[in-house]
Amino acid sequence: MHTLQVVQRVRTFHRLFFSAFYLSFRVSLLILLFFVSASSNAQSNVTLLELIQKHPSAELFEGATRYGEIDPSSSAVPVYKDDERIGFLFLNSELVNSVGYSGKPIHVLVGLDNQGVIKTVRLIKHSEPIVLIGIPESEITQLMDGYIGFDLVSFLKKPNDNPRFDAISGATVTIRVIDDSIIRSAIKVARAHGLGGVRSQRKGPKASVDTEQQESKDWTDLIAEKSVTRLKLTVGDIDKAFSVSPGSSQASEADPDETFIDLYVAQVSVPSIGVSLLGTAEYQNLTHKLKPGKQAILVAAKGEYSFKGSGYVRGGIFDRFELVQGDDIIRFRDLHHKKLRKVKAEGAPEDFKEVDLFMIPEDSTLDVAKPWKLQLLVGRELQALEKVFRTFHLNYQIPAHYLKFEAVTAPISADTNAIEDYEQPVLWKQLWQDKWLESSVLIVALGVLTAIFFFQDWLVRRQVLSQRIRTGFLLFSLFGIGFYASAQLSVVNILTVINALITGFSWEYFLMEPLIFILWGSVAMALLFWGRGAFCGWLCAFGALQEFITRFAKKVGIPQWIVPWGLHERLWPIKYIIFLVLFGVSLHSLELAERLAEIEPFKTVVVLKFIRDWPYVLLAIALLAPCFFVERFYCRYLCPLGAALAIPARVRMFDWLKRYRRQCGNPCQVCANECMVQAIHPEGQINPNECLYCLHCQERYYDDQVCPVVIKKRGRQERQQAMNSGSSAELAKQILIDIREEKGGK
Repeated sequence: MHTLQVVQRVRTFHRLFFSAFYLSFRVSLLILLFFVSASSNAQSNVTLLELIQKHPSAELFEGATRYGEIDPSSSAVPVYKDDERIGFLFLNSELVNSVGYSGKPIHVLVGLDNQGVIKTVRLIKHSEPIVLIGIPESEITQLMDGYIGFDLVSFLKKPNDNPRFDAISGATVTIRVIDDSIIRSAIKVARAHGLGGVRSQRKGPKASVDTEQQESKDWTDLIAEKSVTRLKLTVGDIDKAFSVSPGSSQASEADPDETFIDLYVAQVSVPSIGVSLLGTAEYQNLTHKLKPGKQAILVAAKGEYSFKGSGYVRGGIFDRFELVQGDDIIRFRDLHHKKLRKVKAEGAPEDFKEVDLFMIPEDSTLDVAKPWKLQLLVGRELQALEKVFRTFHLNYQIPAHYLKFEAVTAPISADTNAIEDYEQPVLWKQLWQDKWLESSVLIVALGVLTAIFFFQDWLVRRQVLSQRIRTGFLLFSLFGIGFYASAQLSVVNILTVINALITGFSWEYFLMEPLIFILWGSVAMALLFWGRGAFCGWLCAFGALQEFITRFAKKVGIPQWIVPWGLHERLWPIKYIIFLVLFGVSLHSLELAERLAEIEPFKTVVVLKFIRDWPYVLLAIALLAPCFFVERFYCRYLCPLGAALAIPARVRMFDWLKRYRRQCGNPCQVCANECMVQAIHPEGQINPNECLYCLHCQERYYDDQVCPVVIKKRGRQERQQAMNSGSSAELAKQILIDIREEKGGK
């Protein structure tokens, strides 16, 4: 009767567990569908011109009655009160780098009055995941309202005495990028128009072109000294950039090795380069047109793609390429352009389809001492009504021997009241300086974890010490890395990196989170040595929380359910399917993938500490609840980050976990039965894709009170010691025990 009651209770528990799991799954599905529907309301890209066309001037700048013409030198539009200019409006993203952690710009409209005081700050568009699916946007806009009334002139005089923002928990990088881009863009506009007495001043060496060098050189010499630089793209390169596989319907029908564009660039305002490429007569014509200090470039190309395009009209703009130098962007119109017939340098290719001369516009400046790059834009229709663009870079710098330098001690501006030139610190460097202490602690902790893994054989033989160290490290991961530093890794990080590699990788926005960057670096190295377990079993704050929940459940007597092996094997693939779905969606829309990535409750639980809207909190609770009955339930079956790490972890170089005894798995099942995530197969082998490297099986491997093989070995040693000690009574007692064991205790 007692046995029947136990069976009934077990069956009741199983039914309750599956009911709870099914309810959790339905809640999760409904919330994910909510995120998908919400993503359809995403904003489209905007420009300053579109903004001023859609909004009256008084709405964007207090007291304004009309707009003026956009000023090309600063990309800002003046605003007027009747006939009096009272300030300027501009988009930060059109002036400076405002790329956030999502890898996309954060667009902010800023208004600056004639005294250098900020009058308008308005968030226009962003793709930051922590704001899209985490922190209410109202908190960001409320913080940005604090910039209204900010005196740029006072800041430039004493930049360290002007705190500008308070960090919002979980959105530090986003806020810092917004702050940095607002200040940088405001400084550029203030300098361009002398607002509040701000003038750009220059100190130190000044570079200029050495006009005495006018030696003509052939094409080979110009290429060798990098006076002419080249960008060659094949059809295959373009297909790869658009992530189109050969033979697909979207791939080009041309041979992948066929030249898409073979592009050459040179700065022909340098006399020797100009004379060589243009010829003496054409170079003299150019010098007559160029004003002192102004520059010109030659662009020549062959291949099926035109860098000019066929859509530009007389007086229009060339929209397929632009020059970028630092924060400055230079675009060309038809009036800056002259079509040439050929390149005059001896040995130059004769089959150029396009040879064109472009003069830098008068309202732009190309510093001869600094490098610049030509950005080539290529578009392709991948689907109906959907056109995708990719950017390719060609770097250029005038060879140093064509320049001369002279010291400049006095400011260029004659205005004695002008404010000294101020250089805003590089944001990612500033963030690393701000977090040097946290970064140092994390690096030390990673060093300790590395030592634990390298000396694991010594540690696991001391079970009490091993368990205490693991518990202490999990507490550090949960409260230190997680709740305090909010440095919880996410599958969104992986999707962002993949997207950046496709669209144009830049280290800057990955360096803006020092702790995340350090963690990812350590995880990448750990994958080669120990697989995914180094992170999932030790450094994941959410994983640590799950483990502590299960420990608590066991402590209070909540029954634990061991998932049958056949079912367990079939639930494993779910997390890989989730990751592949997210990966596929991210190739189409990273923003949509970030919304769907809410299957990870990391932001809700660790970063925002449950301070979110109720659907997110409900989802997090639904995913944590099964941990009261099944240890590390989410890690086992649902975690897309764990799946993403398990895939490259298959290339690990070492197998550190010992399973060398022939009895492991047959007949001994001690380690398999006690593995918290059931990563050990009944046959005895460890599945490295599922192992969390908790080292519990290694403790059992050496335990002479649990492992049958080690117990027998200890027995033999005790008999030998008894024989050596001459104690016949102890020897007879041990022999009797061995006989009983061999006969099954009979």
